[in-house]
Amino acid sequence: MNSSIENIEINYNGKNVKGKKLTVYSELNIDINTAWNEVQKSSLLEFVCKGKVTFKPVESEFPEYWKKSMNIKTKMLIYGLIPFGGIHLLKFMNIDHQKFSILTNEQNSFVKIWNHKIRMEQIDQNKMKYKDEIELYAGILTNFVTKWAESFYIHRQKRWKIITDEIKTKAQHRI
Repeated sequence: MNSSIENIEINYNGKNVKGKKLTVYSELNIDINTAWNEVQKSSLLEFVCKGKVTFKPVESEFPEYWKKSMNIKTKMLIYGLIPFGGIHLLKFMNIDHQKFSILTNEQNSFVKIWNHKIRMEQIDQNKMKYKDEIELYAGILTNFVTKWAESFYIHRQKRWKIITDEIKTKAQHRI
């Protein structure tokens, strides 16, 4: 697993502000098509975030599968207990089935910009590269939020490895 943080300029309300770009990636032992099916499920989001963040949908339950142009309002509870940022708005800007990528634009009262891109790249038949790229801006909290986000996305990718092991075990039992 690898991560990096870069300084970037982001447009926020017509002004260029100093933000951060966080990139976390790892190789996962899973077929890309299987992983792609899983990443589109809200149940996967809940699983990979478990222990760091709990999401509580505001208006209705999460859908089974995410869809482009979907807007979700949720409350974020850090470590399942601590409310963070009031209502967290999650907008699905793009879900590209050919490029295996999802782009969300997110925000809440603390984090003004949280643009998250998930990318998957095939390495071989049973291995893929999974990458989270996040552009963040949270005013004076930007550095703090970025460091916390780094630990959060590392946690998520470790939880992904649990999923890949479970999928491999199920596949072996079917043989």
